[in-house]
Amino acid sequence: MSIGTNIRRLREEKGFTQENVADAIDVSLSAIVEEKQKIFKTKETIYNWEHMKTYVKTTARNLQMTDSLKAVDFAVKAHEGQKRKRSDTPYIYHPLSMACHALSMGIKEDEIIAAILLHDVIEDCNKTIEELPVSDETKRIVLLVTHDKTGDSDRQKIMDRYYKAIAANPKAAFIDRCNNLTTMSWGLSRERIYRMITETEKYYPKLLKVIKSTIEYDDAAWLLQYQIESMLDIYKRLM
Repeated sequence: MSIGTNIRRLREEKGFTQENVADAIDVSLSAIVEEKQKIFKTKETIYNWEHMKTYVKTTARNLQMTDSLKAVDFAVKAHEGQKRKRSDTPYIYHPLSMACHALSMGIKEDEIIAAILLHDVIEDCNKTIEELPVSDETKRIVLLVTHDKTGDSDRQKIMDRYYKAIAANPKAAFIDRCNNLTTMSWGLSRERIYRMITETEKYYPKLLKVIKSTIEYDDAAWLLQYQIESMLDIYKRLM
């Protein structure tokens, strides 16, 4: 939901007109209207999640990716009814978008795509690792990208341990952050965006180095680095 939409909702809940708001903040109505015309409309989602599900399932079936084929339906059911933070976007959009992103970069390894699809079901859906309908290797990756809940006092310690474990597995290093960076403007507060930027700059150079060290992932690593660093630069300029 955009800032403009939130402002309009709150204004209408209070029974204020645009002119009331303008008077209260000493800005003319014409200035508000003029400024509103400059605002770009944003999309809640880039792709339809059901179309992405079909793409992932079709690709998994064609490439005989048995773990990924099972993981799609399991993830859709596990995340049913969940929404992305502060939006009406179904949560399943996130893992499906990540899976499509990985496939488009040429990542066709079954355990990576399956782990991407399942990476949040333990943290967010009260599922256990034993319930996941996938191989032991995929389960190991899912466990690596699952971390304990954090608070202000223990977050750094937990995240240091979390990223150190991920750095030992190039397959796990692919998962999660790129799509979170792309979509963090949809639902994160300014404080959370700042935290996302600083943590990404702290931890991800090492993870990218790990990915690049594996020859078959070199092209994908270049694309990941380009997207991550581009997004960081854009957000830092806008904050």
